[in-house]
Amino acid sequence: MVRHLRDVIAVAAALGAALGYAASSVMQQRAAQEEPPDEARKPGLLLRLVRQPLWLAGLAADGVAYMLQFVALGHGSIALVQLLLVSGLLFALPLGALISRCPIGRSDLVAGGLVVVGLATFLTVAAPAPGRGNAPTSTWVVIGAGGVIVIGALVLLAGRRPGVRRATALGAAAGVANALVAVFSKSTAVMLAHGLPHALMSWQLYALLASGAASLALASSAFQAGSLAASLPMLTVVDPIAATIIGALFFGESLTIRGVAPIAEVASIAAIVAGVFMLGRSPLVHCTHGSGAGEPVRLSLRAMLR
Repeated sequence: MVRHLRDVIAVAAALGAALGYAASSVMQQRAAQEEPPDEARKPGLLLRLVRQPLWLAGLAADGVAYMLQFVALGHGSIALVQLLLVSGLLFALPLGALISRCPIGRSDLVAGGLVVVGLATFLTVAAPAPGRGNAPTSTWVVIGAGGVIVIGALVLLAGRRPGVRRATALGAAAGVANALVAVFSKSTAVMLAHGLPHALMSWQLYALLASGAASLALASSAFQAGSLAASLPMLTVVDPIAATIIGALFFGESLTIRGVAPIAEVASIAAIVAGVFMLGRSPLVHCTHGSGAGEPVRLSLRAMLR
């Protein structure tokens, strides 16, 4: 009964966080897209953005969403919470469409259906089980070093020129940083259960703040480098995949692997990825002022999520 209640809290909080992150993404991407292309990946970008009320509103929504995610991670597994956050893309696109009065097409409904069915199937079949909330120091070193190496490689791959490659690579880097945020949040939530002083004295809290700052900077640069079509799908997919791998390898979070379960899990993940990228490349997302920072307006791009 207690386990069931914890799962219900985790699911409800994770879905609330997904909605908050969706609203934040819409507002922050619109604000970041207003900045000059040569500001991407520069510390000054955040200093310029904090003067924009829309970006600050997005940051507030981000804060509320993170508090809900923190609650969810305190009650459920990393894999469960981060996978449910994928539904944020389902919220983000309709929100953007509502703001700019853009139509939602049949392909968007099909893509959304793939994501919903994929999520429901994976969570039902895999039944991610909560693992440990902490790990030995050597494990943390491996996680931290591995995360820094992967993020650094993606930032180098992004290059300096605005366009799809930079937005995609920076989106993937932000996804890895978000996975680290989830891992450190899970550990901090466990320590917070032993009292606030204990949590304040733990290094994981400060690693959480550092990874959160990196995630914020990378996501802002990804949004500024191109449209949501290039950045948000990659960020959305990489985050839960990286978090699930970390949870399974280092924190003992188990997935069901009996019988045909692995086949169903792979198929459901494939459906989620296909749905996310279909949504990312749909006319709904391309209903924007431009296809990316520094790129000319192409085809029938209209005013949305700019």
